[in-house]
Amino acid sequence: MKRIVILGGGTAGTIMANKLREALERNEWEITLIDKDKTHYYQPGFLFIPFEIYKKQDVIKPKMDFIPAGIDMIFSEIDRIDAENNQVILQDDKHIKYDILIIATGTDIRPEETPGLKDKLWYNKIFDFYSLDGSLALRDFLRGWDGGTMVVNIVDVPHKCPVAPLEFSFLADEFFTKKGIRNKVNIKYVTPQAGAFTKPRANKMLSGLLEEKNIEIIPDFYIDRVDNEKSSIIAYDGREIPFDLLTVVPLNMGSDAIGRSGLGDDLNYIPTNKYTLQSEKFENIFVIGDAANLPTSKAGAVAHFSSDILFENIMSFIEGRPLRAKFDGHANCYIETGYGKGSLIDFNYETEPLPGTFPLPGIGPFGLLKNTKMNHYGKIMFRWMYWHLLLPGKELPIEPLMTMAGKCEKC
Repeated sequence: MKRIVILGGGTAGTIMANKLREALERNEWEITLIDKDKTHYYQPGFLFIPFEIYKKQDVIKPKMDFIPAGIDMIFSEIDRIDAENNQVILQDDKHIKYDILIIATGTDIRPEETPGLKDKLWYNKIFDFYSLDGSLALRDFLRGWDGGTMVVNIVDVPHKCPVAPLEFSFLADEFFTKKGIRNKVNIKYVTPQAGAFTKPRANKMLSGLLEEKNIEIIPDFYIDRVDNEKSSIIAYDGREIPFDLLTVVPLNMGSDAIGRSGLGDDLNYIPTNKYTLQSEKFENIFVIGDAANLPTSKAGAVAHFSSDILFENIMSFIEGRPLRAKFDGHANCYIETGYGKGSLIDFNYETEPLPGTFPLPGIGPFGLLKNTKMNHYGKIMFRWMYWHLLLPGKELPIEPLMTMAGKCEKC
């Protein structure tokens, strides 16, 4: 009996467990999934909780609801990976041997890496919306807040769901307007990037929306520390921005277990072949989702699209064939823009987000780089698709590789 071990039962790990269990003979392959948490979080939903659009119960379900029969599920902290000896060592010193290892340990916020954030997050006017506890605490704070300067700050890139801070800013504009205090709230979008987004056409569209909604963007701001006494954030170049409310995207890093294993870079992301998703160091280790150092978005859509490629390559690896499936970095993001509208971007390693229609050329129904109600409905519908289609590894009517059909390069 041979064994595949999957580390991480989030989006990517759960999809792979479902795909592989269905494809592999149970009397030939044992599949073990290891994760420390018994609860599965729909992380895109955290964004909506501070504005009371979603409730806690909308974004959590038991992990076992999505794990197919025939998977050996182990709930445990991972101490390290001993890749030289093909084994995973758990915190209780239990050793799990593997023939193939799939690492899907993701990424998480590290507020302790920024001076002034440690022990202050969720207190003293400082909150995040990248954790369930942070979103709930911010919801409670906003219920009684009557205005001032709200700073939305990105500590560094990469981070999970690159567009989420923009969505938060757009939804905040709507929330404070409907609450009748928008004229009392000064919203500042503070980012280490040169603009609202890294790609020119998307940056132009999103920067235009920020300006339209009277949200000030402050680019090229690399935060050094938070001064809690003065309630301000201070950049390495000495610039200082005071706040009455700080909503922060803390530094993101991969799992500490990856660091202890010597498999990651400075941020614990694993050097991974961006096309085959195979570890650059060990041929029987594959990496999917946010745990990899791929030059694309750390987003659920990337995990979804790359899962089809990884599945093909693992089947090839099992059969001793070359890894011919190639991931193109396909990412697809719905962007909530407020007031029941949204935008949509679709891109990959080589092609920036372009205008057009998606998924059907000329028909849509979704508009690329457009601000429409239909795109908002796509964002809202995705939660149902996530729970019922994506996690169980079902086929979706969207190809894993990006297509130029429906896109306009000259528009």
